[in-house]
Amino acid sequence: MLETSARLLRLLSLLQSHREWTGAELAGRLDVTARTVRRDIDRLRELGYPVHSAPGTAGGYRLGAGAELPPLLLDDDEAVAVAVGLRTAAAGGVEGIEETSVRALAKLEQVLPHRLQRRVGALNAFTVPMLGAGGPRVDPNTLTELAHACRDCHRLRFDYTTHDGTLSRRTVEPHRLVCAQRRWYLVAWDVDRADWRTYRADRITPTPPHGPRFTPRTPPAEDLAAYVSHGISTRAYAQQATVLVHASREQAAERIGPAAGTLEAVDAQRCLLHTGAHSLDVLVVHLVMTGFDFEVREPPELLDRIREIRDRLSRALAVSPAAAPPPGGADRMRGTRSGSSGAS
Repeated sequence: MLETSARLLRLLSLLQSHREWTGAELAGRLDVTARTVRRDIDRLRELGYPVHSAPGTAGGYRLGAGAELPPLLLDDDEAVAVAVGLRTAAAGGVEGIEETSVRALAKLEQVLPHRLQRRVGALNAFTVPMLGAGGPRVDPNTLTELAHACRDCHRLRFDYTTHDGTLSRRTVEPHRLVCAQRRWYLVAWDVDRADWRTYRADRITPTPPHGPRFTPRTPPAEDLAAYVSHGISTRAYAQQATVLVHASREQAAERIGPAAGTLEAVDAQRCLLHTGAHSLDVLVVHLVMTGFDFEVREPPELLDRIREIRDRLSRALAVSPAAAPPPGGADRMRGTRSGSSGAS
């Protein structure tokens, strides 16, 4: 009995984590026969869990809405409070837990009873959170829709607005959502362009219906956070540079965020910064504003630009009258001192 109960919990966990499973997939995960899977599905239904099934080769099992909230036992008020709290956190109300909140919200909304979905929807529609300033806000409904498509391996269709305002229609195979400095990015395989792309979630407008299902591809990198950081800080720009920063990676990371460049440790006192900008002038300003000493590794054109700006600043300092008093300033100063002496 204990083994059967543990298997039922494992089965229930699988049904929660994936939108739809075939009988063979469940049997393989649980290391049982397909017949045992069917019996366990029947037991879950007897316990009140609405497990839906579809016949045929394309069919499978999925956990429907209206169930209790396994494995937690929450009453209606508690479930609403959790859903609203997760939506607030996903929108950036709490630093550092946005991505976890989206994953949890996607699981919760899958099994949230319809009567509670209406209550949560009303609360979100008619309340206005006063959150701190940060990146552009993304509708939690959009985030959960993207998360569902990633989880279920469903092709995603959406309208996308580029940085210059151009609107285009995209069809992608979504892989992961990545959060960087209060901005959300979708890493996906662009079907029409046959390449991996990164999309700003706040520029995405889903256009369902989505689908069909696809077989997941090998991701473009093991570290997707670093992949997205390199894409938004370096790869997207016409001018790119690599510089040696005279600071440890940890020290540099305090001033250089993921959207400004990627950092690669060299030793305990130095690290490499890979970054980019629309022009060499902007690159120079960006590097100076980090506050660290640095050495340009590439491109050589950046060194030439730094010399030009250095010479320009030197000329400005040479002709600047800041060190000398303004015309008539010496007399006014003497008069001020004299007047002060008389007053005392």
